[in-house]
Amino acid sequence: MNKKLYLISLGCTKNLIDSEVMLGKLKDYDITDDPSIADVLIVNTCGFIDAAKEESLDTIFSLHEKRKKDSLLVVSGCLTQRYKEELQKELKEVDLFTGVGDYDKIDEIIKTKHSRFSHETYLIQNEERVITGSKAHAYIKLSEGCNQTCSFCAIPGFKGKLKSRNIETITNEVKKLCEKGFFDFTFISQDSSSYLRDFDIKNGLIRLIDEIEKIDKVKSARILYLYPTTTSDELLYKIIKSKVFHNYFEMPIQHISDKMLKIMKRGAGGKRIKEQLAIFKNAKNSFLRTSIIVGHPGESEEDFKELVKFLETFSFDRVSIFAYSDEEDTKAHDMKNKILQEIITKRIKIINNIIEEKTKQSLQSRVGEEIKIITTGESSEGEFFMGARELLWAPEIDGEILINESSVKLEKDKIYYAKITELVGDKLLATVTKLA
Repeated sequence: MNKKLYLISLGCTKNLIDSEVMLGKLKDYDITDDPSIADVLIVNTCGFIDAAKEESLDTIFSLHEKRKKDSLLVVSGCLTQRYKEELQKELKEVDLFTGVGDYDKIDEIIKTKHSRFSHETYLIQNEERVITGSKAHAYIKLSEGCNQTCSFCAIPGFKGKLKSRNIETITNEVKKLCEKGFFDFTFISQDSSSYLRDFDIKNGLIRLIDEIEKIDKVKSARILYLYPTTTSDELLYKIIKSKVFHNYFEMPIQHISDKMLKIMKRGAGGKRIKEQLAIFKNAKNSFLRTSIIVGHPGESEEDFKELVKFLETFSFDRVSIFAYSDEEDTKAHDMKNKILQEIITKRIKIINNIIEEKTKQSLQSRVGEEIKIITTGESSEGEFFMGARELLWAPEIDGEILINESSVKLEKDKIYYAKITELVGDKLLATVTKLA
């Protein structure tokens, strides 16, 4: 009998791709959902902010309690890379450690039973990975690392400078996945609009879009994580004109106050961000997602009120809100004018109320429309509904559509036309009309 493997991937979808590479390297193992019977347990950690670090540690301790005797507990990823000395000394529960440089060597690490930390951050090239969760959708990594100097972000410190994949490697991966039946792709990195800038190419995404559009079997694509200073109007209009890439615009603006954007070292000011958002908003069938940081050092009541007013007047489809996390090895960590936690909590509540209402309005606006959806399997509400998402949406983060009626037999990972009938809570209900 083959040995059994339990793997949990925490944090972002960029981590998920690296986890899928590890699964590809460990094909001789049988995957199990039960950690108590696994011979090898792997936790691919996140170490971005305090909440993610706590989740990673809680997961490690929980799995250690559940695992069987003589099993191997392996911890990889951002948390271990960032705190490798401390964790190797303190976490006696863990058998093997590795960071962000050796995902493609995980089989060797397990075989030799030696921890390993390479100096260079791993970036997928031609390695085969095991795609999880879908037979239709796959994430594609554009690059690793980041050249930005945001005051609050520790990522460049342990991931390094921008390192882009070449276009041929990416298109070859997409073509291979298409041959396996995948047709929906999400392109991701820390700063996607900087793609190929490490090769002195300013509009690398435009070149990539041109090549992806030549692949006939790609039916649907979107790009996540555009950065204001590296996103040109030319790129935006290229996306808008594309017949393959959705008008899906995800740009984490973090704030709108010029003073705060300068303190955060974001590069672009509020005027430029608003110009970009106007282009997004005016695009046909556009979808806008952003993220906001509340309580960064130096955020005055006036700065916060400016942010509140902006979010009340400008309608994003989805917004992720983060309380400022005081991370060591960041510029913000050494700043004065820290905001009290009770003030941050109060401000988060105010922003949350606005965003909940705006998200509800965005969802409500879809009622009565016929849209393309992709089925995702049994819904979060149980077997009585088939789950789906709008084809435009990114998987998991943008919501779930519940299918309660259909004029055709439904299969998972297929595209259908559906009529949105009502909004119940935070879920849209839909009736499928036909196969797309």
